[in-house]
Amino acid sequence: MISYLTPQTKIELHQVLDDIVPDWGPLPGQQSLAYESAADILYYGGAAGGAKSDLLLGLGLTKHTLSVIYRRESTQLEGLTQRLIYDMLNSKKGWNDTKHTLRRGGRLIQFGSCKDAGDEIAYQGRPYDLVGFDEITHFLYSQFRFLIGWNRTTKPGQRCRVVCTGNPPTAAEGRWVIEFWAPWLDPQHPNPAAPGELRWFSTIDGKDQEVEDSTPFDHNGELITPKSRTFIPSKVTDNPFLMATGYMSQLQALPEPLRSQMLRGDFQAGVSDDVWQIIPTSWVEEAMKRWTPDGKKGYMTSAGVDVARGGSANTVIATRYGTWYPELKKFPGSETPNGAITAGLIISVVQDGAPVHIDVIGVGGSPYDHLVSNNVQAIPINSASNENLEGQKDKASGRLSFRNWRSLMWWRFREALDPLFNANLDPRHKDYQPPVALPPDPKLKADLCAPRWKLTSSGILVEPKVDIEKRLGRSVDDGDAVIMAWIDTPKVAPKHVGSNWRAHKPKGSWRSG
Repeated sequence: MISYLTPQTKIELHQVLDDIVPDWGPLPGQQSLAYESAADILYYGGAAGGAKSDLLLGLGLTKHTLSVIYRRESTQLEGLTQRLIYDMLNSKKGWNDTKHTLRRGGRLIQFGSCKDAGDEIAYQGRPYDLVGFDEITHFLYSQFRFLIGWNRTTKPGQRCRVVCTGNPPTAAEGRWVIEFWAPWLDPQHPNPAAPGELRWFSTIDGKDQEVEDSTPFDHNGELITPKSRTFIPSKVTDNPFLMATGYMSQLQALPEPLRSQMLRGDFQAGVSDDVWQIIPTSWVEEAMKRWTPDGKKGYMTSAGVDVARGGSANTVIATRYGTWYPELKKFPGSETPNGAITAGLIISVVQDGAPVHIDVIGVGGSPYDHLVSNNVQAIPINSASNENLEGQKDKASGRLSFRNWRSLMWWRFREALDPLFNANLDPRHKDYQPPVALPPDPKLKADLCAPRWKLTSSGILVEPKVDIEKRLGRSVDDGDAVIMAWIDTPKVAPKHVGSNWRAHKPKGSWRSG
């Protein structure tokens, strides 16, 4: 006997069907390890084809109540949403095309994007217990840090976590992931971590620091709870569905370094430089390979200071001895609140009467005044100025001039790192110098490789600092400090340097180191 459903029963049945969650589970191997990882911030990445995106979707469907999954651009979300609707669910039930959300089984998955720096502000105050990033190396560091700030829940027993997926960076802008997950991705890290191993980190005075464990601790009256991180490598061989399609042979056919990045998940494989990048990455890497901790010889030659402008920026002091740079001294902006304190820190670092080159645009003016009043040979650097640049030409052709002092300083350091230029000189030549040695610092490497240049009618123009910050979402204070320390000012008595930098114009009386 056939019984017919009442209208109310049909409504209730449809509601039940809408709430059915697919029978999804992680693949054995690396995806399962990532799915079960206890890390607060997980990076599951490396080789292409490791079912990385499926991990984010599966966690949102089975483990979390409120989830958000980000891609850098909205058009890149289409592949994710189609995978979710047509492959994993085989239904559009619960999907909202306008809001880009899915409601299923009492769970909500939101899809979002932030193409440009600042777009992340649109998600301010929206709490999610799962914050996911697909292709994390496409995001700016500032976007990532802002968006994970809303990883929270009010639901008792609901776990909160951040999960990032992606391949190795193919552009300089994505190198920050190697610094953030340095124990797993940086081969020069002094205490490397095994895949899946938990390490704990805290942000203290605006700076990430690794701590011993998850025990909360007091810092200046504030209770700080460390967060755990880990990295789990993905492998195409863990995905039987793609292996059955011959996808691995496609990866094997890619040109290098893309082949190493996508097939093996090699984070050390070459990252393509922008055609207008002023200092090639390989030049910086070679300078860092030459560095040894005991390279200090003779007296301190010069110092460069980039003063923090607030926020997450640091006041950075770079010093050098000839062509060897010791490790940079970095102080969070909170530790340099005024000119007197900043000047005191500079005096404690600088030795041998070395000239201090300090960026006086903005907040650098006050520290400069305090240095001069304490008889320190401080040289004001107005990088935007184009005065007194007559006669300054590039060394390679001898014909190219410079738009401003910032362009000249960066180009001179580029020339110092150029292996061909120095190799063609006899050691007795007046322009010959020993190779530059830089401390192996991921942030410094990223900063030196960040600026771009162009040739204008008035000469070489290096990208302004504010434009770099807008493009990358972070400051390049380490790089600017090193560039200023490259200036070699003849030592003069402190009384010969005017105390009023506003009346003091760069005279071009310095030369590259």
